[in-house]
Amino acid sequence: MELALFSLLILINLTNSKKIGVFEPQQVHIALGVTIDKISVTWSTRYDTVESIVVYGIDNLESGNETIGTSSKFVDATGKNVQYLHHVTLSGLKPATKYTYICGSKGQWSPVYTFTTMKAGNDWSPRFVFYGDLGFINSQSVPRLDKDIQNGMYDVALHVGDFAYNLDTYSGTTGDNFMNIIQPVAANLPYMTCPGNHEFANNFTQYKRRFFMPGDENGDRMYYSFNVGPIHIISFSTEYFFDINYGIMQIPRMFEWLKNDLRKATINRNEQPWIVTMAHRPMYCSNDDRDDCTHHESLVRVGVPILHIFGLEDLFNEYGVDLMLWAHEHSYERLWPIYNREVYNGSRQYPYTNPGAPVHIITGSAGCQENIDPFDKDRPYWSAKRIPDYGYTRMAVINRTHLYMEQVSDSKGGSVADQMWLIKEKHGPYPTAMKFRQVP
Repeated sequence: MELALFSLLILINLTNSKKIGVFEPQQVHIALGVTIDKISVTWSTRYDTVESIVVYGIDNLESGNETIGTSSKFVDATGKNVQYLHHVTLSGLKPATKYTYICGSKGQWSPVYTFTTMKAGNDWSPRFVFYGDLGFINSQSVPRLDKDIQNGMYDVALHVGDFAYNLDTYSGTTGDNFMNIIQPVAANLPYMTCPGNHEFANNFTQYKRRFFMPGDENGDRMYYSFNVGPIHIISFSTEYFFDINYGIMQIPRMFEWLKNDLRKATINRNEQPWIVTMAHRPMYCSNDDRDDCTHHESLVRVGVPILHIFGLEDLFNEYGVDLMLWAHEHSYERLWPIYNREVYNGSRQYPYTNPGAPVHIITGSAGCQENIDPFDKDRPYWSAKRIPDYGYTRMAVINRTHLYMEQVSDSKGGSVADQMWLIKEKHGPYPTAMKFRQVP
């Protein structure tokens, strides 16, 4: 069975190569740069094209702007899959402007794609789509996501870990084909990522080589942060707590980076009042399995066992993180505002208005061959909403005080299965004042 599937994937990959040509770009995707005037464009070719070029213009290609980048040879761990990864950073782009672009080399161009740069300043309302656990097989939500992108519904996409299942499977051809099926989304919308457990092979090499994120200060592409209007988003790796065979110092290094980034974000909170984190494995969940989030002392939440150092819940609570986005569990779950397993609702009537703790959203059901994860039959008191459907999440940061979120059920024809308004009249560290315990 595995041999047959491997042969099928190789055939698909070879068919794609013949169709588009071994020198023509595939797997095209873009990402935000360190400033709003920059966008990075990444793609792959089967053979070395020597040149790596993006031609772009406002609304059309007639203006003839051209930027040259770099390429590098990428050979998967088995040595059987060879490709060239190209990377170009566009600079000096105008804010809030739609650009048309093609990428490749002279005579070997990609189809025409478009992107729209972010607006300047923080007085605007960015729109996001986010999800995790999207595979090549059973990529359930992709057609609906493609349609949303065509309708211009989002400014940025956030993929919260676990790609392709897996990027390295079958000599990386699964990753190649996955990158091609998400190309209509990722080539037209900044596609911001974080690593998940399914990227662990060979020290996350496939993930690190395929995705270029902004502000790569740490050098290994596993954590970074960026601003979009009034929101500061921090992407980090929960996998450091589990894959310690790649080095135990990765935990304290990331922890110190997170602390420093949160300090800077606190200083800048007048510009970006909202602080949101995205990472793969959640601190809490109520699924019927044995994942870390089902344990009372989750590694991500409390840190290294026994010593309880480098835990992230105290850190995020201290700096007043507003919202935490997770995946890993193949379902959707919205929590009441929570800290240290206690509920800190804003009030009994309006739990998400001025809450006393961060809000957690788990959205890991975009679609993969592992299907949906069931929930435990007993819903814990801190779980507000559980949906065992395929789907993804939309988020709009309306202004400095109001954030809206909704869950789309792809299993139910794209209907909205859950909604939440998060209202924060003041952003900052949370008081340890009165708790409002929410009963099921």
